[in-house]
Amino acid sequence: MKNVREFIAKNVASLLKDGDLVNLGVGIPTLAANYLPESVTIFIQAENGLLGCGPKAREGEENLDLIDAGAAYITCLPGGFTFDSVTSFGIIRGGHLDATVLGALQVDELGNLANWYLPGKLLPGPGGAMDLVSGAKKVIVATEHNTKNGDPKIVKRCTLPLTSEGRVTTIVTDLAILNKTEAGLKLVAIASDITLQELIARTGCELILPEGEVPLMLD
Repeated sequence: MKNVREFIAKNVASLLKDGDLVNLGVGIPTLAANYLPESVTIFIQAENGLLGCGPKAREGEENLDLIDAGAAYITCLPGGFTFDSVTSFGIIRGGHLDATVLGALQVDELGNLANWYLPGKLLPGPGGAMDLVSGAKKVIVATEHNTKNGDPKIVKRCTLPLTSEGRVTTIVTDLAILNKTEAGLKLVAIASDITLQELIARTGCELILPEGEVPLMLD
């Protein structure tokens, strides 16, 4: 049985380009840095004020002055540097990020994203997500295709409060990779352990299917 989080992260990593300046959100997005090809180097920004984020700090070697936006202790790679929040959000809002990767509660066929509020659940709020999705050149959503109850997260229209409108460019789930187009969500690749019919049944909106055989996601 595949590790869903690692599977999604590996496929997210395949979409990042050498030299990209990227913001990786808490959870699955952060794992993507572990699966980059050897030929690919990206520069990771933490919105609390660090460029050049390295791996998670080893136990006992934590630097109390180095945390990411999720308050986890991290390291700083050689050449990395820290700065204030004004500079950090100037990078984000100024359109300097090549990509941002973040999770979702819902994404719809228009590229709308809802990821900060779930009725009845105590969540930390939108944080910097609204700025990130508005400023980044590419917005990659990394999420499981369905909720624990089996409901689709990929829907025709979001019913939860929106984080952004029309900014999502790519969705990577445990079942498929989807690209947003003017006509809707186009299927780019499918997991090897699911049929096309099953994918369609577990998706809450119509998908644009490619001509010919659908490419498989990375295992």
